[in-house]
Amino acid sequence: MIAPTAHTLTAFDDALGETRAEVLTMGSKALQNLENALLGLITRNADQCNEVIADDDDVDALETTIDKIGLEILTRFTPVAGDLRQVLAALKISSNIERISDMATSIAKRARKILKYPEISETRVIEPIFEAALSMARDSLRAYAEGDVALALALYERDRELNAIHKQAIKKLTKSIETDTVNLKPLLHLIFIIRALERVGDHSVNIAEDTFFMVRAEPLRHFGPKNYLPSADDEGP
Repeated sequence: MIAPTAHTLTAFDDALGETRAEVLTMGSKALQNLENALLGLITRNADQCNEVIADDDDVDALETTIDKIGLEILTRFTPVAGDLRQVLAALKISSNIERISDMATSIAKRARKILKYPEISETRVIEPIFEAALSMARDSLRAYAEGDVALALALYERDRELNAIHKQAIKKLTKSIETDTVNLKPLLHLIFIIRALERVGDHSVNIAEDTFFMVRAEPLRHFGPKNYLPSADDEGP
């Protein structure tokens, strides 16, 4: 956990705290959108899919708010060192959260199209991919909230695992397309949904990388996790 830095300017502390709180609120909404998108597909609930699409506007609005607060901090207080990294991380992480919510919206839109067709068994293929992607997104935000570098580093291996099951599912659905031309369109929509979930994993890794830089001031994105073995000090509370 990152120890808060004491500032003589209470307004500065308040602005930093507000930025972090808004990022976490935005993340919570994006995760809920992602979960609702899959539930709408699995339970064949078009209303739930529509809710995801509508709620994406809330996530976009929060990103705009975070951008405004971040810009105000940069121009008004000119933060340095760890404080500057906190602001920059919040701005970059909010962008990735917005993309995760976009993926949820894309899934919801394709789910609505799938619901126009009779239910197919292949829909269940996406469930383990969804669980892996959602878990990664949740833990990337927890790593940010707690300053947990070890958790951030662990997302690299989990992303490789997600990529592996993503490829397996694509192969299975492609094979189904070759033998089941009647359900060609819903099968194609499922493939795009799986690809969207794989992108959720990528954005989660981006959040982990920005968290690592915020805590350690080192560019994990360019060197990967192999050069940064976690120590006891990296563990969150």
